[in-house]
Amino acid sequence: MTNYILRRLLASVLILLGASYIVYLLIAYSDDPLAELRASNDPGKQAKIATRTEMLNLDVAPPLRYFIWFRGAAQCVVPFVGKCDLGVTLQNQPVTAALGAAIPTTLRFVTAAVLLAIVIGITIGVITALRQYSTLDYSVTFVTFLFFSLPVFWVAVLLKEFGAIRFNDFLADPYISNTAIAVISVVAGLLWAVIISGTWRSRGIAFGIGAVVTGVVLYSLSATRWFTTPSLGVVVIALTGVAIAYGATALLAGLQNRRALYSSLISVALAVVAYFVAAPLLDIASVWTIVFLGIAAVVVGWLVGRFMGGFDPAQSAKSSALTSFAVAGLVLIDRFMQAWPEYFKITRGRPIATIGSETPNLKGDLWVTGLDSFTHVLLPTLALILISVATYTRYSRASMLEVMGQDYVRTGRAKGLSERVVITRHAFRNALIPLATIVAIDIGAIIGGAVITERVFSWKGMGQLFIQGVLHVDPNPVMGVFIVTGIAAVTFNLIADLCYSALDPRVRVKA
Repeated sequence: MTNYILRRLLASVLILLGASYIVYLLIAYSDDPLAELRASNDPGKQAKIATRTEMLNLDVAPPLRYFIWFRGAAQCVVPFVGKCDLGVTLQNQPVTAALGAAIPTTLRFVTAAVLLAIVIGITIGVITALRQYSTLDYSVTFVTFLFFSLPVFWVAVLLKEFGAIRFNDFLADPYISNTAIAVISVVAGLLWAVIISGTWRSRGIAFGIGAVVTGVVLYSLSATRWFTTPSLGVVVIALTGVAIAYGATALLAGLQNRRALYSSLISVALAVVAYFVAAPLLDIASVWTIVFLGIAAVVVGWLVGRFMGGFDPAQSAKSSALTSFAVAGLVLIDRFMQAWPEYFKITRGRPIATIGSETPNLKGDLWVTGLDSFTHVLLPTLALILISVATYTRYSRASMLEVMGQDYVRTGRAKGLSERVVITRHAFRNALIPLATIVAIDIGAIIGGAVITERVFSWKGMGQLFIQGVLHVDPNPVMGVFIVTGIAAVTFNLIADLCYSALDPRVRVKA
């Protein structure tokens, strides 16, 4: 396996070298970086031309100039060679400093978009595969093909218009008209009718219940002006926690494992108690406090499951830990919501941001600054998710359908294994093998989409740095972005290879 990894690394390095050489030449030959100065009427333009020529080594031919750049770039990856040097921009700013400011900005929403797209897309794909040729399957197929065909810049512009500008206008007077409530209720009822499988009678009941519940909820939100002072409250947290407990138990242990179910429900009860006990601590919390409380929630849930035991204590512990973590997340969301009125006032009634990655000169505690980060990252992340989810949904559905027809799946059912065990332990794991490749490739595609998304939402990340370098014929920042994205692509492809060996033991044998 070690030889296999070394071979892949060597091949990846050679590909990076060749690609970087081509990209550098394309940028260098695209235009003259001194054209703006030559057209200037500035009396000192000759001195400026000489300075820029010396600074960027423009007196050296681009094929040879690449090796000057490469000598400094090699110091970034080879230890104990020297200081990392990726050159300077036209503004005489070190590229390393520019990347240091741009990378965290881009990673803020790219990381969230990748993780959410993978989880949501694979989940939907597996569900539609298990419900093949159902109304849900046809509906999801239509929606995914629709989103897959949409250009990311158009999606981003629509989100700015309807998700930010018009929603902010709505927040000025958050009243939902009866007509809007009726339309949304009907749509929600149709969605539940599509999701629920069974006879037309059961679907009609699902439509009626879904429409009525949605209408009541929307009317209550409008009447109580919930959008100006939002909160979940202990009742919603408790009811949602019970639903999570049943779902986690059904997924990880099966509802027939009563000890696992009771462990999860006990975790919900403990989380409700912690909602009141931890309130004073959350008011003065820091990031590390939140991390510690999250770890504590998982540990407590695990211990509850182990204490309850049952015929498989590990299943009880996993279900309880997952439930405890999820409900702790609900408590955290509720605490952020409590800071909404203050943040709403700070932003002068326009909380959903359309430009930038943060509000300038914002002052506030952890909860206010957290809300600010969320409202700025929300729409760019959503734009990338909508495009990427379609890809993961289609591939995961196709992979799951192929696996479900294999002999070992039929053998598992013939042995009397439950459908949950057949799907989660046998089919799902093997369905992930081809998806590992898709994830590795899609990382680069999402970063490429981030270039356009950053442009639409005016984020000063790697996309902005790349565009400015291309527009001003500045190879150094373009190459800096290329190196970061290239190394990321190589890394994730190597991770995909390691995932192959974890998911399929035959890969280790062949390697």
